[in-house]
Amino acid sequence: MDAAAAGPELALMLDRALDELAAANPRAARIVELHYFAGLGLEQVAQLLGVVRRTVDRDWRRARAYLLARVG
Repeated sequence: MDAAAAGPELALMLDRALDELAAANPRAARIVELHYFAGLGLEQVAQLLGVVRRTVDRDWRRARAYLLARVG
């Protein structure tokens, strides 16, 4: 899903949902920013954050589920 291409309303919804995620789980929100928006691979994200890949995989799955539930 490319929120910017889908329209400004969806982009705003995604931004709000990402802010909520950051309040609840800052690392997961950072993973979304680095992987989805910056285009880094999950292995690169893990190295950048200083965590193991399994942690990034888990947080990425949770973050995606959280954002999809909020944005639809």
